[in-house]
Amino acid sequence: MKLDLDQLRELIRLLDESNLTEIEVEQDDDRIRVRREPAPLVGAMASQSVATSPTQPSEPPPSPDEDGTYVTSPFVGTFYRAPSPEGHPFVEVGDSITPGQVLCIVEAMKLMNEIDAEVAGTIVEILVESGKPVEYGDRLFRIEPS
Repeated sequence: MKLDLDQLRELIRLLDESNLTEIEVEQDDDRIRVRREPAPLVGAMASQSVATSPTQPSEPPPSPDEDGTYVTSPFVGTFYRAPSPEGHPFVEVGDSITPGQVLCIVEAMKLMNEIDAEVAGTIVEILVESGKPVEYGDRLFRIEPS
């Protein structure tokens, strides 16, 4: 697939406007992926996003030793365990995984976004049924780090 500069700019514009972190276009067995890292929260925005109400004590997040590591959805969409309805799931409970390995797909705005493992470990639990909607931050998998 030949991508001209105007088409690349349009993909980048769509990425910015949709708050997605990745867009992938596939045509005639060619694939182009445009990805960006989300901007970190800094300053006042960061302190506002972690503030808790005084009436509700904040609980520390579960430590990896007690509860494992969770893979969460980076955006709102539909969760798919396999690359196609007839395909085999990317991972199953008990599978060993490595960083960068594809775990699932979250479809958002008609775009299929692969969700990769960030840690090595073993899939302990799959928390969402394939084809179900997910929200930003929803837990998708529990991984026991190796």
